[in-house]
Amino acid sequence: MSLVKLSIKGISYSQTQNGAYALILNEVDGERKLPIVIGAFEAQSIAIALEKEIKPPRPLTHDLFRNFAERFDIVVKQVIIHKLVDGVFYSSLICERDKIEEIIDARTSDAIALALRFNAPIFTYKNILDKAGIYLKSNTAETDQGSQEIDDVLSNPETFGREEESNQSGDIYSKHSLQELNELLDQAVSQEDYEKAAKIRDEISKR
Repeated sequence: MSLVKLSIKGISYSQTQNGAYALILNEVDGERKLPIVIGAFEAQSIAIALEKEIKPPRPLTHDLFRNFAERFDIVVKQVIIHKLVDGVFYSSLICERDKIEEIIDARTSDAIALALRFNAPIFTYKNILDKAGIYLKSNTAETDQGSQEIDDVLSNPETFGREEESNQSGDIYSKHSLQELNELLDQAVSQEDYEKAAKIRDEISKR
């Protein structure tokens, strides 16, 4: 079975599952997207890894794992999403130490959070992408319930949090000066409110 390389497109709040997020993976050499439902903690950990400017004052669980692995010269070489059963994705960490390769079972959300911290590539098998991959922009009308749920989950894939909350926060932060925004950003990071920090960072970037 051939491997397909994936990149991370974004994280979206799931409108169909309370407290859940959808991680959107993108086929590197194609147009298909692979949506994976993950929990809030994992979504936050992945979002922090994506936001290079945000540095937690204390290591999160995935940061601790990376620090632990690096201390003992363990490297995560790649992540492979290798199985899909009843809507649940199964993944493996391909690790190496002293030129000896080991395969470790992991939840997909944890595996991707670690892949970001080790700058490791993410792959899946072609048959999984054929089965679960979707096209966000399609000319064909989709009417079945599953497609409607996917549309809801992927309604705002570039935003970490609810769209209405993001817009409201943007209006609030637009009234602050650049100096005030930088102070708010430092405060949000120190309080480990990374969702708020990401929104403030977005407002700073607009300036």
